[in-house]
Amino acid sequence: MTSPDELFSNLEVTGRPFAAAMQHLDLLSGLLLLVAFAAAGSGSTPGGRPEWLAMTVFAVAGSLGGLFPEVCADGINARCRSLEWRFQLPLSQYVHDASGVVEFGAITVALLLAFRRTRGGQARTARIYRNLVRAALVAYPLLGLAYLVNRLGGVMEAVFFVGFTVMVLAQVCERARCLRAVRLHGSGKPEAGAFPQQPGAPAATPPAR
Repeated sequence: MTSPDELFSNLEVTGRPFAAAMQHLDLLSGLLLLVAFAAAGSGSTPGGRPEWLAMTVFAVAGSLGGLFPEVCADGINARCRSLEWRFQLPLSQYVHDASGVVEFGAITVALLLAFRRTRGGQARTARIYRNLVRAALVAYPLLGLAYLVNRLGGVMEAVFFVGFTVMVLAQVCERARCLRAVRLHGSGKPEAGAFPQQPGAPAATPPAR
């Protein structure tokens, strides 16, 4: 990247070094997420079906970003930005922009739903969701400011991409653990105590005989 003001999407503009590789990686990451959440299934986490849907939308939007790359670097090119605001660029530019908005929106909705579902919980994933919500309350206003003044957009995007990665890993790990518990107990819902013991959590009391 040539400037901290440059957006990561600008790296996919045709003619930039490794633009094709960036486009393919965007598409591949979205498809891999789709496969992961499809394999886990929408009911793999009790009460987590809406989150699953939001994460699936996130994955689809990411794939579209790779299929429809930007045609010019709006983050660092004033003429490109002016043409973009006047809707004088090819459709690919606007599909990419819209998919980015949907991507941010979908994973934010998933985070809020996960936070509400696990509120008050002490499991590792519950703590991760709480910390991500706190970080988002600070980071979103800064992201909006960066876009408005066209400064440090790349830096703010990097912060959000780290948060997205943590959210994806938390969701995948939680769903894989729940799915494993369901299979072990052979029912449609994990039994109490089916999940691995979290550090500091009280040990399960065996039923009285």
